[in-house]
Parts: sequence; structure tokens; C-alpha cells
Amino acid sequence: MAEAIKWMSTAEAAEYLGVTLRTVYRFIDSGSLPAYKFGRVIRVKEEDVLAFVESVRITPGTLEHLHPEPPRTSVGD
Repeated sequence: MAEAIKWMSTAEAAEYLGVTLRTVYRFIDSGSLPAYKFGRVIRVKEEDVLAFVESVRITPGTLEHLHPEPPRTSVGD
């Protein structure tokens, strides 16, 4: 038997992700976070939220542009 789907409200997803509700709606609208509309209510699957978290994981060594090494000066300049 399949496990029951664990649904989250957009507010619960925002709290879990530590972002604003508006940001969750942006993730949904961009297609980054799948969502479902039941009448006037929007829900996300908990498993989709967890998959989203993994999909935005930063690969080590890719943020060098945010902390460039200062130019080195030669001794005696």
C-alpha cells in the first residue's frame, strides 16, 4: 500500500524553508517547486519541498566570485 501524501500549506513551506510566503509563490510560479490547487487552496507535497531543498544545494567551490582573493603585491614594491 502506498504511503499517504504529506501535504503542506504554502505558509508551512515558507516557515520550513525560512523564506517569506511571497518567495514560496515565486518558487512555485517559476516551476522550481511543484504545487497543487484544490479549489482556492494551494498545497505542496512535503517530499517536493525536501527535493527542492536538495536541488538548490550549493556545490563547494562555486562561490569564489563572492569572496575573491585580494591581488597579491610582490615584496619590495
